[in-house]
Amino acid sequence: MSEGLFPRERAEPAPGAVHVPGWLSTARQRELVTVCREWARGPVPIRHTRLPTGGVMSVRTVCLGWHWQPYRYTRTADDVNGARVAGFPDWLAELGREALAVSYGGTAVADGSGRPYAPDTALVNFYDGDARMGMHQDKDERSGAPVVSLSVGDTCVFRFGNTANRGRPYTDVELASGDLFVFGGPSRFAYHGVPRVLPGTADPALGLAGRLNITLRETGLRD
Repeated sequence: MSEGLFPRERAEPAPGAVHVPGWLSTARQRELVTVCREWARGPVPIRHTRLPTGGVMSVRTVCLGWHWQPYRYTRTADDVNGARVAGFPDWLAELGREALAVSYGGTAVADGSGRPYAPDTALVNFYDGDARMGMHQDKDERSGAPVVSLSVGDTCVFRFGNTANRGRPYTDVELASGDLFVFGGPSRFAYHGVPRVLPGTADPALGLAGRLNITLRETGLRD
């Protein structure tokens, strides 16, 4: 996707929240599209998550390492087909550490203790042109380590809010294909969501219609 007349600049919309435009190369994005298609086939296939209220999320999700269902993590997808979730690959954890180092000035630590970042789960969300994500907190993990978010495909409007409620103040950020967004520290439990996807904005070379969002997290859980 073209950067237009002016290149997009790195930004910090809130303390601990960092947006790095164009971090993933086109080649790496294509690799992620390929592997996400493999993950989507199973052993636990990609699905629309059903909420306890009976509603169904408009995004489709497949998980690695741990299976997320509202509002807990398990090793088996008891709400889908009962199968054990696909493993979390070492190379994806390393990519997460690289992302943290780029975002936080060369350090890839999980928290103030200096412990290395060790993500053990990924939620891969697929958005078609009509999909949305309401304002929510990522708070089902027992770890307060940062969340690493990678975007591939169509651009979206990403709404990054505050830690107190779903309303203002918030900042709307356009996340384009290849962008990195990390939030940790005082922003780790900020409300965030996706009110809009911009269909047809992806680079045709990716062979993807829609948006993939890969979020890496530490669960803090043990078997």
